[in-house]
Amino acid sequence: YKNNTPLSPLARLYIYALHGCLCEVAFTAAWDWYYTRDHRLAGHTSLWALLIYSSAIFFMEGLSVRLQQKHCLLPVRLTVYTLFIYLWEFSWGFLLRLFGACPWDYSEFRYNFIGLVTLEYAIPWALAALIAEKHVIRNTLKIRLDKYAATIHIHLARLHRKTNET
Repeated sequence: YKNNTPLSPLARLYIYALHGCLCEVAFTAAWDWYYTRDHRLAGHTSLWALLIYSSAIFFMEGLSVRLQQKHCLLPVRLTVYTLFIYLWEFSWGFLLRLFGACPWDYSEFRYNFIGLVTLEYAIPWALAALIAEKHVIRNTLKIRLDKYAATIHIHLARLHRKTNET
């Protein structure tokens, strides 16, 4: 490890997975409360969301860098991100539905497309993209492992190997 080593892609995927799932639980709790006044705020998600959100935000990371290098304005970037999110959600939903594993069904929404995506979520998805670009991706890319943290990591890995050998 060098000084100020950036997080590995796997570490960033982990952060993005946790962020996505936390947001989904918070969103579903708030959505359910708004429509049912259920004060338990029992949001929910699926383990599939870990893979879906981590990979989506990871791809958005690269997309964000490219769009900002081209000096695209924020409204343009948010439109691109939102369209990407719809494509990502539809693709994953379609694939998971083939195996009877799609955890969402938007069929009850007025502006849904085969129950896999719905236009009613356009503004929440755009807001999620804004938060992802301005806070989650930006701050995750700033995280660095310093020499001390990297040294501890190496020593812990060696200790773990030694314990497993005995």
